[in-house]
Amino acid sequence: MKDESTVKPTDKLSGIATGMLMMALFTGIWTVIAYIGLKTSPYKIALILFPVLISIFTSYALRFLKVSKHYPDQGIKVVSEADKKRDKRFTYVFVGEGLGILIGINIVTNLGYPDLVIPVIALVVGLHFFPLGWLFKRAQDYYLATWSTVVAVCGIIFSFYGLLSYSWVIAFIGVGMAVATSVYGCSMLIRGLKMRVLADALN
Repeated sequence: MKDESTVKPTDKLSGIATGMLMMALFTGIWTVIAYIGLKTSPYKIALILFPVLISIFTSYALRFLKVSKHYPDQGIKVVSEADKKRDKRFTYVFVGEGLGILIGINIVTNLGYPDLVIPVIALVVGLHFFPLGWLFKRAQDYYLATWSTVVAVCGIIFSFYGLLSYSWVIAFIGVGMAVATSVYGCSMLIRGLKMRVLADALN
């Protein structure tokens, strides 16, 4: 007999909240990187959009966590063995992402291209969305993977061939990746709001 457990709307809401907090963190990191590149440029004022989104993600994530603890448990679907395998693969993807970043940093540094560190990190982050799209059957992940990978590859080309200064390269990477994590955070926010409506309807 399969070992099955029940997934509750409040559990999914809690998971979405955790994801939003992660997107808030990553958006913050990429925004800081973009600011470092733009700190002497008047264009840095445009970065104010990202702190606003970070505040929204954090605020709603905390609300979702509070709501998920308020409602009693209500089951809506069953988690199969396939779902459990998917969750395990999800962990493998993130472990692989971390290892990929470390390996990438070491390679470009040892080859004498330290300016490629940020673009390579962005490349690994972008590539990790592809298996996520396959695992969760979400077209959005493929779009974000393509966007992030193109941004990273462009950054590598700009830096390697000296088409842009280092500060402009990291500004380009920072803004491009912050857009990706912000879009992801917004999609999570929308799913969270829908899940909260479902939780309200069941209680």
